Amino acid sequence: MRRGLKITLVTVTGAALTLGGASACGGKKAGGDSGGDNGKKTLKVGLAFDIGGRGDQSFNDSAAAGLAKAEKDLHVTTKEISAQPDEPDSDKEARLRLLASSGYNPVIGVGFSYTASLLKVAKAFPNTKFFVVDADGCKVEGANVAGACFSEEQGSYLVGAAAALKSKTGKIGFIGGVDIPLIHKFFAGYQAGAKKAKPGITVLPPKYLTEPPNFNGFKDTGLGNEAAKGQLDKGADVIYHAAGGAGIGVIKTVGAAGKWAIGVDSDQYNQPAVADVKTHILTSMVKHVDLSVFNFVESVANNQFKAGTVQYDLKNDGVGYATSGGNVDDVKAKLDDLKAQIVAGKITVPTKP
Repeated sequence: MRRGLKITLVTVTGAALTLGGASACGGKKAGGDSGGDNGKKTLKVGLAFDIGGRGDQSFNDSAAAGLAKAEKDLHVTTKEISAQPDEPDSDKEARLRLLASSGYNPVIGVGFSYTASLLKVAKAFPNTKFFVVDADGCKVEGANVAGACFSEEQGSYLVGAAAALKSKTGKIGFIGGVDIPLIHKFFAGYQAGAKKAKPGITVLPPKYLTEPPNFNGFKDTGLGNEAAKGQLDKGADVIYHAAGGAGIGVIKTVGAAGKWAIGVDSDQYNQPAVADVKTHILTSMVKHVDLSVFNFVESVANNQFKAGTVQYDLKNDGVGYATSGGNVDDVKAKLDDLKAQIVAGKITVPTKP
């Protein structure tokens, strides 16, 4: 990587599309011209979070962890802006356009819902590099656009197997944030892994907190709490959530009932918001958004940017399961065997229920 690389950090929350620090960073053209710092190149990275933003202790915080690694290893920081629930695509487009026009390069959109807006803005700023996490349909267009997509179904397969093997009631549950194809992948893998590990297991019908265009199911912890109560009442003693920030409500409710919860995206055993019930977190399906964000920033910093998408799966450790707390130690050998079979192509994990 280049010596002397520097990126400037300002954090912005809420819907306000203002970049008060832009002129202080030099107001240079996208691409980061040299200035200050003894003539060394200044790389300015703009990042737009998905609904929930920094602090969701799940999907967005995984992206934030990638930035933190960039800050440590590349001596970098970024400008951050958060999305708002139920906002129109025009707001996402304006947010990305403002970052690019203010000289931020590269620009990152976190979440599949940024895909269409990011592709549109990228055409207007051909000299700016863009990156979308969870690229919709795992497709992007343009010589200046890259994306990451994940085999969530593969990681979910493993935690589904863990759920079935650890269940005592023979019933396990699933709670998704929003009823969309992306979240269906989580359930499809979870159900398949559970059935593989214990054919007689009962997987309760999935509960989705909201339906489009309402995406509050990725943020409202109260909705997660109520959904968890419903599945506990039906006899589930292991519940997996794919609900972002709303999943905190799921974990706390399941933990308070003395049952097993399964986290998502980050290793949620280590998240402060659920510290009081962490002993009831069986595992988490880890989705390495952090790795994808860091890899992208590093590629731009090293002039090694490549357009197109990268698939993160079990083979390249882009997804997996957490072992914190030791609660899956007794079934780890079985889970690792299933992982090896998936990597070897002996097991094909479904992407639809």
